Amino acid sequence: MDTITKRDLVMKLSNKTGLNQQEVMSVLESMLETVTEELAKGNSVVMRNFGSFQVREMKGKIGRNPKNPGKDMTIPPRAVVKFKPGKEMKEKVARILPVLQERA
Repeated sequence: MDTITKRDLVMKLSNKTGLNQQEVMSVLESMLETVTEELAKGNSVVMRNFGSFQVREMKGKIGRNPKNPGKDMTIPPRAVVKFKPGKEMKEKVARILPVLQERA
């Protein structure tokens, strides 16, 4: 499978919409910045048929120090972003399994 970069997305969207690449990049950057700002406020971001981004709390726990495995260390609680795909995305992604198996 290929990796699609932000630049690749901009080119695809530009070809699809007829907007120039600078306009598409500006809109994409603004969207990503707005989503990040809303998540940083603790808000959820929902895009129908695509999915939702939610801020969740990871509880603190006791872990091992990789540099000194004999010593425990406290990992503090932290906020993380979780993505839950929407129904339409789940259905489309579920169809690629035969294609992935052919590539293996």
